[in-house]
Amino acid sequence: MAFPLTRMRRLRATAGLRGLVRETDLRAGQLALPLFVAEPGAFAAGSAAEREPIATMPGVERLSLSAALAEAEQAAAAGIAAVLLFGVPADKDAEGSSAWDEEGIVQLATRAIKRAVPGLLVITDVCLCEYTSHGHCGVLREDAGGELASVDNDATLELLARVACSHARAGADVVAPSDMMDGRVGAIREALDGEGFAHTPILAYSAKFASAFYGPFREAAGSAPAFGDRRGYQLDPANGREAVREALLDVQEGADMVMVKPALAYGDLIRAVKRATRLPVAAYNVSGEYAMVKAAAAAGYLDERAAVLEILTSLRRAGADTIITYHAKDAARWLAEQT
Repeated sequence: MAFPLTRMRRLRATAGLRGLVRETDLRAGQLALPLFVAEPGAFAAGSAAEREPIATMPGVERLSLSAALAEAEQAAAAGIAAVLLFGVPADKDAEGSSAWDEEGIVQLATRAIKRAVPGLLVITDVCLCEYTSHGHCGVLREDAGGELASVDNDATLELLARVACSHARAGADVVAPSDMMDGRVGAIREALDGEGFAHTPILAYSAKFASAFYGPFREAAGSAPAFGDRRGYQLDPANGREAVREALLDVQEGADMVMVKPALAYGDLIRAVKRATRLPVAAYNVSGEYAMVKAAAAAGYLDERAAVLEILTSLRRAGADTIITYHAKDAARWLAEQT
């Protein structure tokens, strides 16, 4: 029926009415907090600090093992569902071999967190870019002139499987390959199953785009490519159908969850991937998205609390079951204050 019989404002008149008909919920238990865990030698020269601020990400730090454990305990106390661990090693090589070291920083952090906070989920990023001397996500092959040219997809799969298995042995609840190599989910699934980790889920970074929003992360993790870029393996931001196809291929290979990264400019893909896969979908609210809000709030251009909660709610509305966000601790506190 048309106006005046139909009045949409009736159910917007009070906070109680708005809450009664709210379509999308946002809870701390839907959030995951990324942590950058650094080996002692990875901190600035001469620094004995437990925490090293990241200039482009106010409020985010590189953490020692003990500081990461403290962050994990705070996250659990706030009701946050999970932490996502990224390693910052002291030493790098062409293959990124410290990524699968049983005494590597992510492996040590995983064991420590699972001992201290067993109810908090530990998700581990499975990639080589933080560990390779060249900053790419896999081993490189040479061109005809003997120059390093591009990432060798198939040679990288075995290494990624090693990383995933080392994380599972350390107690990771979920392994999350972020490299965008073809076939890596299947290779990791086969390796995990072969080592007795058939029940370890894979959260695949299925629709990971070659985005302009990753800059602060690359500073935090020391993972910027030494040459070239990652457009040869990450998705073109213009391609939506290709992103859905990537997700469906990962499902066929054994992914238990899929991810869309970045999040803020990709709500249409979150919805499309959710509909196509019918799997739980994670959205990664990435470093550049975080930094934009922080910078605008610091300049007085917007209300940080209102903007963050609106952004996170929009990602839930688009279809995200889990949101990985550097705002997680603040968001959990703000949500608790609303109840």
